[in-house]
Amino acid sequence: MVSLVSRQGRQLQRYSDGGRRLVVGCIPYKFNVDKAISEGVDQRMEVLVISNQKGCGMMFPKGGWEIDETIKEAASREALEEAGVQGKIERKLGKWRYKSKSHDAFYEGIMFPLNVTEELVRWPEMDVRERRWVSVEEAKEGCQHLWMREALERLVRRLGHKSDST
Repeated sequence: MVSLVSRQGRQLQRYSDGGRRLVVGCIPYKFNVDKAISEGVDQRMEVLVISNQKGCGMMFPKGGWEIDETIKEAASREALEEAGVQGKIERKLGKWRYKSKSHDAFYEGIMFPLNVTEELVRWPEMDVRERRWVSVEEAKEGCQHLWMREALERLVRRLGHKSDST
């Protein structure tokens, strides 16, 4: 059973040694089975983007890493709450320092790939966010956060190397 309520508040929030809020996110992805295997990873892969809570923009699920969960549990929770997807969290893509658009503070963002295995019909933030499967190119053009675009580029390179070796 999936909880249809998002966590709220920052009382359990983790912070870095430097006092920056630790934010964890993921790039939900899947491969389009109708595309030829000879096409590049970036042509066959689709990523799930979400709007911000005001209903505009394009980004990947992300949010605070809390003290009662592992980093991968936090990434999974954010994907479930914000985008309504579940799957396998894979090896970390990296860590970025970025300035919050809504607060006068710097955060540390850590991103993971999420190989999607289930897309839910109902999820906690479905009334405040839109979700949409897009091409890698569309995500790169529309994502409002440079650090998320860099994470996407790392994921495409990683999966491209993996498919080259198989």
